[in-house]
Amino acid sequence: MEALGVVVALVALFGVTLLVMAVVGMVKAAKAVAAKVDRHSANAQRAVENAALKAKSIARPGEQGRIAALRLSLRTALDSTRQVLQSGLPQDGQLGDALHLLTRLDAHAAELDAELRMLEREPMSSRVAAKLPELRERVERITHSADSLRWAAQDRMRRFADDELARLGKECQDEAGALRHWTPAEPAAEDPAEGTDFQRGSQGTAAASVEEPADRWKGLGAGRPTSAEELLGLAAEPLSRLADRLRKPNPAGPNRP
Repeated sequence: MEALGVVVALVALFGVTLLVMAVVGMVKAAKAVAAKVDRHSANAQRAVENAALKAKSIARPGEQGRIAALRLSLRTALDSTRQVLQSGLPQDGQLGDALHLLTRLDAHAAELDAELRMLEREPMSSRVAAKLPELRERVERITHSADSLRWAAQDRMRRFADDELARLGKECQDEAGALRHWTPAEPAAEDPAEGTDFQRGSQGTAAASVEEPADRWKGLGAGRPTSAEELLGLAAEPLSRLADRLRKPNPAGPNRP
Protein backbone atom coordinates (compact mmCIF):
# COMPACT_ATOMS: atom_id res chain seq x y z
CA MET A 1 0.00 0.00 0.00
CA GLU A 2 2.82 2.37 0.80
CA ALA A 3 4.39 1.73 -2.63
CA LEU A 4 1.04 2.37 -4.31
CA GLY A 5 0.70 5.65 -2.42
CA VAL A 6 4.18 6.73 -3.54
CA VAL A 7 3.34 5.93 -7.16
CA VAL A 8 0.08 7.89 -6.97
CA ALA A 9 1.89 10.86 -5.43
CA LEU A 10 4.53 10.82 -8.17
CA VAL A 11 1.88 10.67 -10.88
CA ALA A 12 -0.01 13.55 -9.28
CA LEU A 13 3.18 15.60 -9.00
CA PHE A 14 4.01 14.90 -12.63
CA GLY A 15 0.53 15.98 -13.70
CA VAL A 16 0.73 19.19 -11.68
CA THR A 17 4.14 19.96 -13.23
CA LEU A 18 2.77 19.48 -16.73
CA LEU A 19 -0.19 21.70 -15.92
CA VAL A 20 2.05 24.47 -14.57
CA MET A 21 4.32 24.27 -17.62
CA ALA A 22 1.32 24.46 -19.94
CA VAL A 23 -0.04 27.50 -18.11
CA VAL A 24 3.35 29.25 -18.21
CA GLY A 25 3.71 28.53 -21.92
CA MET A 26 0.25 29.87 -22.64
CA VAL A 27 0.96 33.05 -20.66
CA LYS A 28 4.24 33.64 -22.51
CA ALA A 29 2.59 33.03 -25.86
CA ALA A 30 -0.23 35.43 -24.98
CA LYS A 31 2.28 38.11 -23.96
CA ALA A 32 4.24 37.66 -27.18
CA VAL A 33 1.09 37.91 -29.27
CA ALA A 34 -0.05 40.97 -27.32
CA ALA A 35 3.34 42.66 -27.77
CA LYS A 36 3.27 41.91 -31.49
CA VAL A 37 -0.25 43.25 -31.79
CA ASP A 38 0.67 46.38 -29.85
CA ARG A 39 3.70 46.93 -32.04
CA HIS A 40 1.70 46.52 -35.22
CA SER A 41 -1.09 48.69 -33.90
CA ALA A 42 1.42 51.39 -32.93
CA ASN A 43 2.97 51.24 -36.39
CA ALA A 44 -0.46 51.42 -37.99
CA GLN A 45 -1.47 54.34 -35.79
CA ARG A 46 1.76 56.16 -36.61
CA ALA A 47 1.22 55.56 -40.32
CA VAL A 48 -2.29 56.99 -40.05
CA GLU A 49 -1.00 60.03 -38.18
CA ASN A 50 1.72 60.60 -40.78
CA ALA A 51 -0.86 60.43 -43.55
CA ALA A 52 -3.04 62.93 -41.69
CA LEU A 53 -0.10 65.29 -41.19
CA LYS A 54 0.78 65.08 -44.87
CA ALA A 55 -2.78 65.91 -45.79
CA LYS A 56 -2.80 68.87 -43.36
CA SER A 57 0.49 70.22 -44.70
CA ILE A 58 -0.98 70.26 -48.19
CA ALA A 59 -4.57 71.25 -47.48
CA ARG A 60 -4.15 73.82 -44.71
CA PRO A 61 -2.51 77.11 -45.63
CA GLY A 62 -0.66 79.40 -43.27
CA GLU A 63 0.84 78.54 -39.91
CA GLN A 64 -1.20 75.38 -39.40
CA GLY A 65 0.14 73.86 -42.59
CA ARG A 66 3.74 74.75 -41.69
CA ILE A 67 3.37 73.17 -38.24
CA ALA A 68 2.03 69.97 -39.81
CA ALA A 69 4.96 69.93 -42.26
CA LEU A 70 7.43 70.30 -39.37
CA ARG A 71 5.88 67.41 -37.46
CA LEU A 72 5.90 65.24 -40.58
CA SER A 73 9.56 65.97 -41.38
CA LEU A 74 10.53 65.22 -37.78
CA ARG A 75 8.78 61.84 -37.79
CA THR A 76 10.02 60.91 -41.24
CA ALA A 77 13.67 61.56 -40.37
CA LEU A 78 13.51 59.53 -37.16
CA ASP A 79 11.59 56.63 -38.70
CA SER A 80 13.92 56.37 -41.69
CA THR A 81 17.01 56.41 -39.48
CA ARG A 82 15.55 53.78 -37.18
CA GLN A 83 14.81 51.45 -40.08
CA VAL A 84 18.34 51.77 -41.46
CA LEU A 85 20.00 51.15 -38.10
CA GLN A 86 17.80 48.21 -37.18
CA SER A 87 18.33 46.56 -40.57
CA GLY A 88 22.12 46.82 -40.29
CA LEU A 89 22.41 45.92 -36.61
CA PRO A 90 22.57 42.10 -37.09
CA GLN A 91 25.59 42.46 -39.41
CA ASP A 92 27.33 45.31 -37.57
CA GLY A 93 27.07 45.45 -33.80
CA GLN A 94 28.62 48.92 -33.67
CA LEU A 95 25.37 50.35 -34.99
CA GLY A 96 23.91 49.65 -31.55
CA ASP A 97 25.57 52.81 -30.22
CA ALA A 98 23.97 54.84 -32.99
CA LEU A 99 20.63 53.22 -32.22
CA HIS A 100 21.02 54.22 -28.57
CA LEU A 101 21.66 57.82 -29.62
CA LEU A 102 18.60 57.68 -31.83
CA THR A 103 16.54 56.58 -28.84
CA ARG A 104 17.67 59.70 -26.99
CA LEU A 105 16.76 61.78 -30.03
CA ASP A 106 13.34 60.14 -29.98
CA ALA A 107 12.76 61.45 -26.48
CA HIS A 108 13.56 65.02 -27.55
CA ALA A 109 11.50 64.58 -30.70
CA ALA A 110 8.50 63.38 -28.68
CA GLU A 111 8.67 66.49 -26.48
CA LEU A 112 9.01 68.72 -29.53
CA ASP A 113 6.12 66.99 -31.28
CA ALA A 114 3.93 67.57 -28.23
CA GLU A 115 4.81 71.27 -28.25
CA LEU A 116 4.03 71.50 -31.96
CA ARG A 117 0.71 69.74 -31.39
CA MET A 118 -0.21 72.27 -28.69
CA LEU A 119 0.91 75.14 -30.90
CA GLU A 120 -1.25 73.72 -33.67
CA ARG A 121 -4.30 74.17 -31.42
CA GLU A 122 -3.27 77.67 -30.34
CA PRO A 123 -5.98 80.14 -31.36
CA MET A 124 -3.76 83.23 -31.23
CA SER A 125 -1.87 83.55 -34.47
CA SER A 126 0.56 86.05 -32.97
CA ARG A 127 1.77 83.52 -30.42
CA VAL A 128 2.04 80.89 -33.12
CA ALA A 129 4.14 83.22 -35.25
CA ALA A 130 6.38 84.01 -32.27
CA LYS A 131 6.97 80.40 -31.22
CA LEU A 132 7.24 78.82 -34.65
CA PRO A 133 10.82 79.94 -35.56
CA GLU A 134 12.24 78.51 -32.34
CA LEU A 135 10.42 75.21 -32.80
CA ARG A 136 11.51 75.05 -36.44
CA GLU A 137 15.14 75.45 -35.40
CA ARG A 138 14.82 72.60 -32.90
CA VAL A 139 13.19 70.43 -35.53
CA GLU A 140 16.04 71.11 -37.95
CA ARG A 141 18.64 70.24 -35.31
CA ILE A 142 16.97 66.93 -34.48
CA THR A 143 16.38 66.00 -38.11
CA HIS A 144 19.97 66.91 -39.01
CA SER A 145 21.28 64.68 -36.21
CA ALA A 146 19.06 61.81 -37.32
CA ASP A 147 20.04 62.29 -40.95
CA SER A 148 23.73 62.29 -39.99
CA LEU A 149 23.34 58.95 -38.21
CA ARG A 150 21.45 57.47 -41.16
CA TRP A 151 23.93 58.68 -43.77
CA ALA A 152 26.91 57.48 -41.72
CA ALA A 153 25.31 54.05 -41.28
CA GLN A 154 24.57 53.82 -44.99
CA ASP A 155 28.15 54.80 -45.89
CA ARG A 156 29.50 52.27 -43.40
CA MET A 157 27.38 49.44 -44.79
CA ARG A 158 28.32 50.40 -48.35
CA ARG A 159 32.01 50.44 -47.45
CA PHE A 160 31.78 47.02 -45.84
CA ALA A 161 29.96 45.72 -48.91
CA ASP A 162 32.67 47.14 -51.21
CA ASP A 163 35.45 45.61 -49.10
CA GLU A 164 33.72 42.25 -49.05
CA LEU A 165 33.16 42.41 -52.79
CA ALA A 166 36.82 43.26 -53.42
CA ARG A 167 37.95 40.39 -51.18
CA LEU A 168 35.57 38.01 -52.90
CA GLY A 169 36.78 39.13 -56.32
CA LYS A 170 40.41 38.49 -55.34
CA GLU A 171 39.54 35.02 -54.06
CA CYS A 172 37.72 34.27 -57.31
CA GLN A 173 40.74 35.41 -59.34
CA ASP A 174 43.08 33.24 -57.25
CA GLU A 175 40.82 30.23 -57.67
CA ALA A 176 40.57 30.84 -61.43
CA GLY A 177 44.37 30.97 -61.66
CA ALA A 178 44.64 27.74 -59.69
CA LEU A 179 42.16 26.04 -62.01
CA ARG A 180 44.14 27.13 -65.09
CA HIS A 181 47.43 25.79 -63.67
CA TRP A 182 47.47 22.06 -64.25
CA THR A 183 50.37 19.54 -64.50
CA PRO A 184 49.98 16.38 -66.61
CA ALA A 185 50.39 13.14 -64.74
CA GLU A 186 53.90 11.65 -65.12
CA PRO A 187 54.05 8.12 -66.63
CA ALA A 188 54.94 5.33 -64.26
CA ALA A 189 58.67 4.59 -64.27
CA GLU A 190 59.57 1.14 -65.62
CA ASP A 191 61.56 -1.28 -63.55
CA PRO A 192 65.21 -1.10 -64.69
CA ALA A 193 65.67 -4.83 -64.14
CA GLU A 194 62.64 -5.72 -66.27
CA GLY A 195 63.77 -3.38 -69.02
CA THR A 196 67.25 -4.91 -69.01
CA ASP A 197 65.89 -8.46 -69.21
CA PHE A 198 63.58 -7.50 -72.05
CA GLN A 199 66.42 -5.85 -73.94
CA ARG A 200 68.66 -8.83 -73.35
CA GLY A 201 65.97 -11.22 -74.62
CA SER A 202 65.41 -9.11 -77.72
CA GLN A 203 69.11 -8.92 -78.43
CA GLY A 204 69.49 -12.71 -77.95
CA THR A 205 66.59 -13.44 -80.32
CA ALA A 206 68.01 -11.11 -82.93
CA ALA A 207 71.47 -12.68 -82.61
CA ALA A 208 70.05 -16.19 -82.96
CA SER A 209 68.06 -15.21 -86.04
CA VAL A 210 71.20 -13.73 -87.57
CA GLU A 211 73.46 -16.68 -86.71
CA GLU A 212 71.02 -19.33 -88.01
CA PRO A 213 71.14 -18.37 -91.68
CA ALA A 214 74.86 -17.79 -91.33
CA ASP A 215 75.37 -21.39 -90.20
CA ARG A 216 72.96 -22.70 -92.78
CA TRP A 217 74.64 -21.00 -95.67
CA LYS A 218 78.16 -21.27 -94.30
CA GLY A 219 80.64 -21.71 -97.06
CA LEU A 220 78.32 -20.55 -99.82
CA GLY A 221 79.74 -17.12 -100.06
CA ALA A 222 83.17 -17.61 -98.53
CA GLY A 223 86.29 -18.35 -100.62
CA ARG A 224 85.02 -19.79 -103.94
CA PRO A 225 81.75 -20.21 -105.81
CA THR A 226 79.69 -23.32 -105.01
CA SER A 227 78.75 -25.74 -107.80
CA ALA A 228 75.45 -27.54 -108.38
CA GLU A 229 76.98 -30.91 -107.38
CA GLU A 230 77.96 -29.55 -104.01
CA LEU A 231 74.51 -28.15 -103.49
CA LEU A 232 72.87 -31.53 -104.32
CA GLY A 233 75.41 -33.57 -102.35
CA LEU A 234 76.87 -35.26 -105.42
CA ALA A 235 80.39 -33.98 -105.23
CA ALA A 236 81.78 -37.24 -103.77
CA GLU A 237 80.54 -39.44 -106.72
CA PRO A 238 81.14 -38.65 -110.39
CA LEU A 239 78.13 -38.09 -112.56
CA SER A 240 79.13 -40.80 -115.07
CA ARG A 241 79.19 -43.53 -112.41
CA LEU A 242 75.83 -42.41 -111.16
CA ALA A 243 74.41 -42.57 -114.67
CA ASP A 244 75.76 -46.14 -115.20
CA ARG A 245 74.20 -47.33 -112.01
CA LEU A 246 70.89 -45.87 -112.96
CA ARG A 247 70.98 -47.62 -116.37
CA LYS A 248 71.83 -51.07 -114.87
CA PRO A 249 68.72 -53.34 -114.96
CA ASN A 250 67.24 -54.70 -111.75
CA PRO A 251 67.62 -58.55 -111.63
CA ALA A 252 64.58 -58.92 -109.38
CA GLY A 253 62.26 -57.53 -111.99
CA PRO A 254 60.54 -54.31 -112.47
CA ASN A 255 57.78 -55.03 -109.98
CA ARG A 256 60.02 -56.03 -107.09
CA PRO A 257 61.90 -53.64 -105.01
